[in-house]
Amino acid sequence: MSEKALDKLCAAIAPEMAEPIYVYCSFPDFVVPVGLSVLCTFRESEGLTAVIDLQDAERDAIPHTFKARLITLKVHSSLEAVGFLAVVSTHLAWARIPCNAIAGYHHDHILVPVDRADAALAVLSGIRNVNVSSLFE
Repeated sequence: MSEKALDKLCAAIAPEMAEPIYVYCSFPDFVVPVGLSVLCTFRESEGLTAVIDLQDAERDAIPHTFKARLITLKVHSSLEAVGFLAVVSTHLAWARIPCNAIAGYHHDHILVPVDRADAALAVLSGIRNVNVSSLFE
């Protein structure tokens, strides 16, 4: 069952980092090359944004940006939860770590720069100890 309560979400955040390095690509024709595996896509007016494995981008000579590691917040968060990603992004911002959030059906996911990934994981783990009621007073 998915969780909506902010205090419970923060207490059970359980961040887990994936091994691959991911990058962002844009396909102005809205077509992902045949055979290319994507983590996720998003349709924008300028084209299809795709997050793909760096090795695939380099192999296929696909222009890309933002080398990142994916951190999954293993708590089963509701898509209707209020404030969870605000807490996550605020704590990362205080540590001066950029983040790009993706909401999945079961979990929220954060893409952070490769060189700040370990620090981001530590920051996210520390959220378990946050008194969330004091954040919104």
